[in-house]
Amino acid sequence: MKKILKVDNPNVYAEYVGAPILHPQLALISYDEVSPFRNSLNNYGVYGLFIQQQFPKYLSYGTKSIIVGDSSIIAVAPGQIGGGEDNGTPLYINGWALLWSQELLKGSTLERKMEGYHFFSYFDTDWLRMESAEYERLSLLLVTMRKEMQENQDSPALRNILTSYLKLILEYCQRIYLRQLSQKESGESDILKRFHRLLVDYFTQGLQHEKGLPTVSYCAGELAYSARYFGDLVHQATGGTAIGYIHSFVIDQAKNLLMKGLSIGEVADLLGFEYPHHFSRLFKKVTGSTPSEFLAA
Repeated sequence: MKKILKVDNPNVYAEYVGAPILHPQLALISYDEVSPFRNSLNNYGVYGLFIQQQFPKYLSYGTKSIIVGDSSIIAVAPGQIGGGEDNGTPLYINGWALLWSQELLKGSTLERKMEGYHFFSYFDTDWLRMESAEYERLSLLLVTMRKEMQENQDSPALRNILTSYLKLILEYCQRIYLRQLSQKESGESDILKRFHRLLVDYFTQGLQHEKGLPTVSYCAGELAYSARYFGDLVHQATGGTAIGYIHSFVIDQAKNLLMKGLSIGEVADLLGFEYPHHFSRLFKKVTGSTPSEFLAA
């Protein structure tokens, strides 16, 4: 089983990297001041933005391995897993980490806006690419935000100020995200994005408990295609089949749940399998190993 740091409070990560604790519901870390430190694979129970000029190589983001470009932002949300396993090598990096709890946003206008920031999704983007001026502006905001916490005790007024800074920072991120969307090649197929969103919504709404695993016919119908034409579109975009895409999506969710400590039976039930052995059979078909072998790796 991989060693995972459970970040159910922003200051769990601050303590791990040796940064000062500034607020009970928000951690703001200057990597320049805490390097070197040890890498960690994190299970997030909080929101986070990692705003850095360089990132460690071969990070995990969900079940994917990614290599992040320079001057970038990675956004994480509660329930996600990301980071890198501690291999014993000290990390020397610069930039910022900003993590905050859902409780900080409770009752604020920002709480209602969070769903509109799609860059927190595993499926919409891996990272945001900043221009140099954007990094400088964000750094200035973070420095000022940190001074507020250093110079003022926690209070409702301070929390309002912090959420105002957060909203401004997130709007900068939203602008970068929308810019990246507009810069994508015009010939890129939209089918996978819509297919992914349909699968995300299917499991978010708990339809797997009523209907079982999503079928190709169901997905094609929801996206207003015939099953055959839909299958052709997916094959053209991926080189694989639509049912294979569904199965890979389901197993990616399963890996995240297993890494969080849920049992094989619990994962099978959450994902809509009638019996655990049906889940184990599909897991081995997709990955080449059983869920138990995956956990032991």
